[in-house]
Amino acid sequence: FSPPPKPSMKLIRHGLPGAEQPGLIDASGTPRDLSGVLADIAPATLGPDSMARLAALDPLTLPPVPSGTRLGPCVGEVGNVIGIGLNYADHAAEAGLKVPGQPIVFNKHVSAINGPNDEVWLPPGSQKLDWEVELGVVIGQRAFHVGEDQALSYVAGYCLLNDVSERAHQIEYEGQWVKGKSYPTHCPLGPWLVTPDELGDPQDVALWLEVNGQRRQNGSTRTMVFGVATLVSYLSRFMALQPGDVIATGTPPGVGMGHQPPLYLKAGDVMTLGGRGLGEQRQLVVDSPAG
Repeated sequence: FSPPPKPSMKLIRHGLPGAEQPGLIDASGTPRDLSGVLADIAPATLGPDSMARLAALDPLTLPPVPSGTRLGPCVGEVGNVIGIGLNYADHAAEAGLKVPGQPIVFNKHVSAINGPNDEVWLPPGSQKLDWEVELGVVIGQRAFHVGEDQALSYVAGYCLLNDVSERAHQIEYEGQWVKGKSYPTHCPLGPWLVTPDELGDPQDVALWLEVNGQRRQNGSTRTMVFGVATLVSYLSRFMALQPGDVIATGTPPGVGMGHQPPLYLKAGDVMTLGGRGLGEQRQLVVDSPAG
């Protein structure tokens, strides 16, 4: 008897927006196409059995993805993006706010999701568009009233996430943060979904972000106020987390709002960001086509 292979993988979705195909990154870094094996990297294929079957494949038997093919969001059919606010003590300090005693929870509308290297839209009249590099957590199984000791077993994998935020809409308008978090293109995901065994400790992930080549954010998930296991367990007390749900776990210091004076994005700016084991993203800021 041999134990089933550990699902240690980097999963991708490639192709045109709305028509992405599943794939993976092989050991040499070559993207491989999985469309002959499964329909998508999506809720129906994120469970342990499906992931174990994928891990058992020989990537070299899969056709390579043509060079230059666009990478889409690393997870399809996302039902919910749940954000966690002020989850790094040093970020709370730069925002002039106290460290929360419980996780601050908000939503990003799923229509904000886009590919890791797609353009980011500057909303009409926006003067306070900001960046936030984050560790994204993708749920693989329904999680409802789970304990912290079991919480990580409900995670399908992790990804890089840019929680692009329009601060005027978030803070200066009355009501919920969701208004400042949900504009189309304001949730780049990817380049890949890395499985837990491939990533290792989610509380030891260095994160960074640059604007126009200048380093703005440097941090580590080691300094999270609430770790991933705590967040999954906490959220599962108030909602039944579903496969494909994404948790944006908060951002380290260095956001534009925290600078003196504040720094915000304008059309023509380029964000590059990355994290240990998570790959890199690159986004050009452009005027919204609605403008």
